[in-house]
Amino acid sequence: MRLWAFLFLSAISALAQPFHLPTANAFVLEPGSEEKAYVGTVGKPWITGTFGCIRTEGWQMHEGLDIRCLQRDKRGEPTDPVLATADGEVAYINARSGYSNYGIYIILRHHIEGIEVYSIYAHLREVRAGLKAGASVKSGEQIAVMGHTSNTLQGISKDRAHVHFELSLLINDRFAEWFRKTHPGERNDHGDWNGQNLLAMDPREILFAQKEQGPRFSVLNYIRSQPELFRVLVHETHFPWLTRYAPLVLPNPHLGTNAIAGYEIACNFNGIPIALFPHASSDFIAMKTRVKLLSVNEAEYQRNHCRKLVTKRAGHWDLTAHGAELIQLVTYN
Repeated sequence: MRLWAFLFLSAISALAQPFHLPTANAFVLEPGSEEKAYVGTVGKPWITGTFGCIRTEGWQMHEGLDIRCLQRDKRGEPTDPVLATADGEVAYINARSGYSNYGIYIILRHHIEGIEVYSIYAHLREVRAGLKAGASVKSGEQIAVMGHTSNTLQGISKDRAHVHFELSLLINDRFAEWFRKTHPGERNDHGDWNGQNLLAMDPREILFAQKEQGPRFSVLNYIRSQPELFRVLVHETHFPWLTRYAPLVLPNPHLGTNAIAGYEIACNFNGIPIALFPHASSDFIAMKTRVKLLSVNEAEYQRNHCRKLVTKRAGHWDLTAHGAELIQLVTYN
């Protein structure tokens, strides 16, 4: 291979920054070995340990992968190292198990293709000594030890020890302020790192896509190719998503030289704004509300409805209270 071609392919590979497995459990990438890869909920099959509308007959969302442990000590406790999925830095550590149903967990921030992607590692036994927010980490570097910590009433038994692994996008870096205003009196122990401020993607799909595509894999293209569930028109012009995820803002050929007065936002079933289109003030003249639901993909709703973001009443689609709150948070400034 010519030197220039080698350097070009190396640059593409570095840009893609493919994600790596967060543990040594390589069964995650072996079709047919799912029983060895995932821990399902109590009494349920392995599929309930994967991503999506896979719990409570399709009405409960699970936002990550529950990856099974491979190693145990003499007491039966998990000892698997938990590894950074990509280069990045520590965004947040919750070292107090009782403060979250995720137990002890770590959030890493990764800068990939001009956007921020966040990886979450939950139910940890312990965080690596000395690891703190702001610290840089390399892909494959050990950051913790797998466990089964949680503050849920049922807890997680030793035999179900696993790491809950997520790949997410951050909604708004003013979440804590928004939460105080919209949920007065409610606890928020994690500030901007509250789980409600993260929208998850399917790590299993991403890991398989990059295995198949190699250096051609693009997380941006993965996000853009997500099936659309609904589309709204919002009379807001300045909110953090526009800069943090600028590559998802697409041109509107009808805008011309007109000033931007708001955005049309297309979201997938988990609420991720997968595409945003600027609109001029003339598009808002007839609007009586700040947010208008434009369309719903009924086929996608039938496949994935567990987030309950939209609903059909008397033959008419509306945002649910939860859907309206999500759009409010996305566009909060």
